[in-house]
Amino acid sequence: MARERSKGFTPGRARNLVGVAKVVAPALIPVVAPLAARAAAAVGDRYDRYRARKLGVPVDEVTRYSGHGARLHARIAGFAQALEAVRAQDRDYVESTEARLTQLTAAVRAAERMPSPRRKAAHRAVGTDLDALEAELLKRLGVS
Repeated sequence: MARERSKGFTPGRARNLVGVAKVVAPALIPVVAPLAARAAAAVGDRYDRYRARKLGVPVDEVTRYSGHGARLHARIAGFAQALEAVRAQDRDYVESTEARLTQLTAAVRAAERMPSPRRKAAHRAVGTDLDALEAELLKRLGVS
């Protein structure tokens, strides 16, 4: 009677696979390495574009905003740029608002090192202040 062959993974098959891998792998590395590098670069690029979209900033500015408060930092920076449209009309408003933005930026930076519940509360407070400042700016620009 013929002996039934084992269909599982045996030590003999493992040795054979390792032997084949030792012969084939060096030949594949020059082909696979550039493809892997291109794939990694493409994934990194897509992630940067995703973060830029999420933060509302151009892709080349993504690296300026990091950490838990990245979104707030980007929002504050965008608001500071928008203030320039009002500078000629009301310099006092712009200067006082810029001082407040400096305080909010410091608060977001300080919150980075806080425990999670306190950091989230600080971020909510900064977000609420930004909402009020943005509403005031829109009113001054004539947008309801």
